[in-house]
Amino acid sequence: MKGIPNSLAKLTNGYSWERITIGHSDALTFLLKGHSYNQYIKIQPNNSIDNLYHEKEKLEWLQGKLSVPEVLYYDKDEVNEFLLITEIKGINASDKSYETNLPYLMEQLALGIKTIHSLSVESCPFNKNLDVKIEDAKRRVENGLVDEEDFDEVRKGLKATELIKELISKKPINEDLVFTHGDFCLPNIIIDKGKVSGFIDLGRAGVSDRYQDLALIIRSITSNFGKKCIPFFLKEYGVKELDESKIFYYQLMDEFF
Repeated sequence: MKGIPNSLAKLTNGYSWERITIGHSDALTFLLKGHSYNQYIKIQPNNSIDNLYHEKEKLEWLQGKLSVPEVLYYDKDEVNEFLLITEIKGINASDKSYETNLPYLMEQLALGIKTIHSLSVESCPFNKNLDVKIEDAKRRVENGLVDEEDFDEVRKGLKATELIKELISKKPINEDLVFTHGDFCLPNIIIDKGKVSGFIDLGRAGVSDRYQDLALIIRSITSNFGKKCIPFFLKEYGVKELDESKIFYYQLMDEFF
């Protein structure tokens, strides 16, 4: 791969590079296939509103707390950031092979999200509460960084300038703060031998309302496997009464990221 630092080139020498196109990140992501084990590398422009250094910090903080990739290398040059990480073995939860036993998949997804939400937030340095996220959303709108073409079907044709007003006016009064993945969608949950083996793409992780994750996984399950699966998931997670207003709000929030 041309244009990478010499130190990174040495670490990746002998690996074949395969572009990963799933997801909506600013980063170029490649699977590096080796003889004994695989790695992943993310390459992202320095001028991106999010940066890979933040993801590096979160992955390092989560070591020993959660099954996440290990950081092997981080650096940046005049143009790009580079993040090399280990592979979490398994297949992501959006794979159609899981259709043969969806109730069991819902059980595993609920177990995965409960594991994340059970982490202690007392010493967590990553604040993603509503005040922080709304300011981030405003900044993205001001800088023209919101992809209006990628809005959910219910918001197709609307403008980011309209949605930011709705985001501010409908801000929930209370937050049930836990550690959250931040982008808890099926492609970011890895399953191996029938069990959740780990989580990837944690650049948006931090302390937030648990509905940050619940809203996105409900949307992701619905999109991939249908609404029929949601009751199974909610039962396993332990939701007795779903807060539909928060589901709506955090799906609205996601339009800005």
